[in-house]
Amino acid sequence: MPHHLRFGAEDLLRCRFAFSPLCETHEAVRTLRRTDRHSYHLPWLRRIHDAVAGIDLAPLWLLMPQPSGYTPDFLGPPPSTSGGPPAAFGDELEEVRRTDPALARDEIALSLASTPGAAESARGRAMLEDPARAVQELADLTQRAWDALLATDWPRLRDLLEADIAHRSRQLAEAGLERLFADLHPRLSWSEGTLSVRTKYRGAMVQELSGRGVLLMPSAFIWPDVVSGFAPPWQPTVIYPARGVGGLWQRPTPDSAQAVARLLGANRAAVLGELEEPASTTSLAARLGLAPSSVSAHLSVLRDAGLLTSRRVHHQVLYERTPLGIALLAGGGDTPRAS
Repeated sequence: MPHHLRFGAEDLLRCRFAFSPLCETHEAVRTLRRTDRHSYHLPWLRRIHDAVAGIDLAPLWLLMPQPSGYTPDFLGPPPSTSGGPPAAFGDELEEVRRTDPALARDEIALSLASTPGAAESARGRAMLEDPARAVQELADLTQRAWDALLATDWPRLRDLLEADIAHRSRQLAEAGLERLFADLHPRLSWSEGTLSVRTKYRGAMVQELSGRGVLLMPSAFIWPDVVSGFAPPWQPTVIYPARGVGGLWQRPTPDSAQAVARLLGANRAAVLGELEEPASTTSLAARLGLAPSSVSAHLSVLRDAGLLTSRRVHHQVLYERTPLGIALLAGGGDTPRAS
């Protein structure tokens, strides 16, 4: 059912982007037991299997109802939008540790109610009876999950999230909110000042933003879903799948690079391989030492084949890889299915 976010004039000026290592940690924990998310993350899942095997994640999973339901907001509060640098994981976790026990109990109770019998289980009763202790134990467990699942790979994940925000920010500046929301996720729609988010949760909900705006957060692990919520005291937030997640764990090998060159031709493969970031015909030609007319012809063929997309930014046309282009460069047997 839809979650309707109603914008006022001030809310239109208060849409911000951010990402959160803490929220990504919890989405990674959720991904471990959701097979519908595995297609993009198989290389990562195989690599972290042994590290996570010795961690009892049951307390966190108890508060992540399946297939849908409410997860306590205090576990992954929306990050600050003060304009400063992104918060580090440790700083976000300290905020969790400072959660008011009364708020924690209310949110834990609401989450447990999503799963029949959870509130009456031994672990559920213990959380409700001593929410202050539950907060600290959940924070300790989240720290262990971060260390095992994401700490080593965070630079790669951060690059993906930062690239998504850079793209979306340009999109917002060039085409406005309507275009931005239309491109974020198929379950988002914008009409007459209302952003509607179709979710798996039962019952429709209307939330007046009342000048607080919306925080937009890309995530590497939330695909194929989109999530909205965070009632007061939390900042209204929409979490959506980051662009390029299909190639997150894929890296070209010498064999795959040679195979792409044989398939596309050396120069065309070089053009595709050079597009780690969006680039223009002129900049690609200079970097590759090719004539601009030749690069332009290669870009047209690659775009027509679905390996690239293009967009105009002021006087330039920038090209970037599609998920199919990323997967082709990566090669190997773990190429994900298209979303």
